[in-house]
Amino acid sequence: MSDRKPYVGGNWKMNTNRTTSAELTRGVVDALRSTTTVDVAVFPPFPYLLAVKSILRDRGSAVKLGAQDVYHKPDGAFTGEVSTDMLKDCGVQVVLCGHSERRHVLGETDDLINAKVRATLEAGLECILCVGETLDQREAGHTDPVNQRQVRSGLADVTGDMLERVVIAYEPVWAIGTGKNASATDAQDVHAKIRRLLTQLYNADVAQRTRIIYGGSLKPANAKELLAQPDIDGGLVGGASLKATDFSGIVQAC
Repeated sequence: MSDRKPYVGGNWKMNTNRTTSAELTRGVVDALRSTTTVDVAVFPPFPYLLAVKSILRDRGSAVKLGAQDVYHKPDGAFTGEVSTDMLKDCGVQVVLCGHSERRHVLGETDDLINAKVRATLEAGLECILCVGETLDQREAGHTDPVNQRQVRSGLADVTGDMLERVVIAYEPVWAIGTGKNASATDAQDVHAKIRRLLTQLYNADVAQRTRIIYGGSLKPANAKELLAQPDIDGGLVGGASLKATDFSGIVQAC
């Protein structure tokens, strides 16, 4: 890992309830009370954002509150959707855009994801742009083209100044929830290629400052090796983020 400040996000997905989300938040805050060298964010389900924010505020925690998704319109007849202003009103600081489950389970397109990225950044929020290939794409030798397309489209019309608030998460779809994960060498190769693409899209300085994190079945057992790679700047954690001890262990590995 370089001198870029590590970033670790805990994506709770469609898990927890009112009680367990509060317990998990307290556990994370207590476990990370002395951690100041890593940016940490948690992404609860929408119904628990206010409760989680209240706990973070009351305990004076530096852990950021994140949202798992957003809609790109400011308001209107969009039943079931949530705007950036609504998220900010709940204390949200960072938003996930383009998570593989939004792409491959719910059918979000590159254009829609780009609209969400731009809306998030224009609202002054931070954005984690998720990219990654499926198993079929990987076996067909399309890992690099898929990731480059998703980065290019996700960052369309995003300026270098706006990129300061963007973290890119490489999450190989075949490694999410399967117990599999990319080897440290394979993950580093993809991260380095994404950074080279950022150099082409922006410049070398912007590319070197941008944090690129890994999000494929990251656990305490494999975190140290993955996070030791020069272009891996942290992790987007799924299942392991639902246990405060596991999540804090990954943060400590940074």
